[in-house]
Amino acid sequence: MQTVTTAVAGLGMREFTGGSGDPLVMLHHSFGNPGWMPIHEALAANYTVHALDLPGYGGTEGSDQPDWARHPRDLALLVGQWLRAKELGPVELVGCGFGGWVAAELATMSPERLNRLVLVGAAGLLPEQGRILDQFLVSHSGYVQAAFADKGVYEAIFASNNGNDPDEPPVSDDTLVVWDMNREMTTRVAWKPYMYNRRLRPLLGGVTVPALVVWGDNDAVVPVECAHAYVEALPGARLEIVGDCGHAVDLEAPESLAAIITGGKS
Repeated sequence: MQTVTTAVAGLGMREFTGGSGDPLVMLHHSFGNPGWMPIHEALAANYTVHALDLPGYGGTEGSDQPDWARHPRDLALLVGQWLRAKELGPVELVGCGFGGWVAAELATMSPERLNRLVLVGAAGLLPEQGRILDQFLVSHSGYVQAAFADKGVYEAIFASNNGNDPDEPPVSDDTLVVWDMNREMTTRVAWKPYMYNRRLRPLLGGVTVPALVVWGDNDAVVPVECAHAYVEALPGARLEIVGDCGHAVDLEAPESLAAIITGGKS
């Protein structure tokens, strides 16, 4: 694995990259990318994985913030320019949570840049019955923990040894600062309306690339009804539900998600 920064529209965009094979780009949740994770390592056996920090995410060492961006479509445009700058050709694009929304927006604008679209617990569509968990009403750590069905997995990834509260293992100050910066960027582009775009669903019917939708059966952040909405809107899309898993399927069930993605490789 190596870390690479690419200049796009006057911004530095950071990625973690490794593996070999066809290019696969992963876009992270609104709480950001914790680094090169087991999901990336598992996929790197079959792909060259590019785990990109979206513009404005990753803290001071991540991707630069575009001060002008006011909507996830703005981030999707920058990801499209990043793909062109990298000369990757058509890629497998995997978007998780908020990153799934950005991926879906990019697919409506530039389907020719994709070989396949994979949405994992993706935001972007307004649920009719449930609601998307509002991260601005809870603490940083409370929101991230809500993305996991198994609190132990959350603790294994994010908890540090700097505190003494047995009920909520502490997160390091560095991690909290990064989460705060990520939340600031999320506020810029996805606050009003929160985590959805009414203009997206009508455009999904024009996405011509194969689509795979993956959801955790215990997703407490984005209701599973949104999974069915994406499948209905994307022509020929297929749905996979991961059992005993929350919103962050990529972090909580990396081997299962990698098997689903790799098994569906065309």
